[in-house]
Amino acid sequence: MMRNRCIKLTLAYDGTDFAGWQCQNGFRSVQGELERALSKMHGHDITVIGAGRTDSGVHARGQVAHFHTDIASIPADKFKLALNKLLPRDIRIICAEEMPHNFHARFDARYRRYKYFIRPGDTPYPFEDRYAWRIFHYPDINRLNAMASCLKGELDCSAFASAKDKSPHKFRYLYHACFYYEGEALVFDIAANAFLWRMVRSLVGTLIELDKNNAEPDMFKKILLSKNREEAGTTAPAHGLFLWYVGYYNNTEENENIQKDSGNSFDKAVDLTVNRTRLVPGLGYINE
Repeated sequence: MMRNRCIKLTLAYDGTDFAGWQCQNGFRSVQGELERALSKMHGHDITVIGAGRTDSGVHARGQVAHFHTDIASIPADKFKLALNKLLPRDIRIICAEEMPHNFHARFDARYRRYKYFIRPGDTPYPFEDRYAWRIFHYPDINRLNAMASCLKGELDCSAFASAKDKSPHKFRYLYHACFYYEGEALVFDIAANAFLWRMVRSLVGTLIELDKNNAEPDMFKKILLSKNREEAGTTAPAHGLFLWYVGYYNNTEENENIQKDSGNSFDKAVDLTVNRTRLVPGLGYINE
């Protein structure tokens, strides 16, 4: 008798053709494709939990997810090879590793880091514009950073939340927010413990709009303090946004009670005394 093993996945995906991370009836999702591949490997349904629910059209370079497996004979790192054989080419597993049984990709995350890519100028390249917002003026990066300098610490971010956001409160802890250039791309880099729905895109759209209108640097802070979404600017398009990295605490003990209360079936012991064989793409025949 042994417990199910917990496997942590780090993955990247092109969000263009997805309705977002979360499973939605009738729509293609990243979570749905992952669960389909894992269920095919296991011969039964597998649930995947992600660190963040990216919206339709949003990409990821460092999304994190976890699942529980009752297959004892696959080394954790081999799930990368097996899953990449089964997944569509717009999703790739970057890393697979075994974690303590109570690890949780969402609840154990300390922060999420996003990058938003902007392409200033009037010479669009199709392979660039798929992953960046094309704007036709060159922003003042000093003014942008002066405005964004107030985005630090615990803040009420109501002014940048979608009207459909169902979060019970709108406070988030922001670690950093700044603009810089990577080659010809202007990048907005932001990290927080969590984000409201469409918050990063609202921040970017508002900051770029204020800069274009030559607004005073304190105008952005006034919008933040207003807590009123109607005071903020447009929402930047989804295709420039990447979930870049998810940072974790060193241990997961503080979330143990959350896991125990979850009632998930993976917390039950599984009988692995019966030797069964399954053919897994990329791995050959394995013993379950």
